Amino acid sequence: MPLAFESLSHGTIAFGFFNIDSDMLLLEQHFLFGSEFCQHINDMVESADKEQLKSNWPVYTIEDRGRIGDLMGAIHGIRFSGFIGELYRRYPFPEEPGAFKQKPEGYRTQAVVREMISGYARQVLLPVEANHRTLEVDIGAYKFSRKTFQELIKYVWRGGYPRWRDGIRPDYVQEMKSKIEDRRRGLFESIKFD
Repeated sequence: MPLAFESLSHGTIAFGFFNIDSDMLLLEQHFLFGSEFCQHINDMVESADKEQLKSNWPVYTIEDRGRIGDLMGAIHGIRFSGFIGELYRRYPFPEEPGAFKQKPEGYRTQAVVREMISGYARQVLLPVEANHRTLEVDIGAYKFSRKTFQELIKYVWRGGYPRWRDGIRPDYVQEMKSKIEDRRRGLFESIKFD
């Protein structure tokens, strides 16, 4: 489930996984896969000795909130609107509460999910700036402090809410953590993984 995080620019924003069968993340109206997010973090880690890194992240953007869909309606099986509704028709919320765990093999559905979201979103290059001097990160229009940015990273490490099934993480998440732990500088200084 996406959680609320405090941005410096827009107050509280939503970030996170939104379907346990997919590794797709949302950041408000922007969508990208967890494997892509982790690779972007790895690139930032590599730049930690520089003052800043500017890049562009390929993401899917849905400007019209109605086309995003109703997450709670889809979870409860009562309203399957927009992209999220279509995703939940294909990959419904589990009937057993204990089965509500983020699946480490969720990256295997990327081709299917990519085809689905293409009907609702446009692909854009989202400008991103990691500033290791000011300890702030801009992801599109959203600005984050180091503390909140680290919370986003730790959310992905944990598998969000409800966490990774059986505590097993995909290789790309393990690799991200290892890279960060090898280079705790700038934006990554003092990050602690639980």
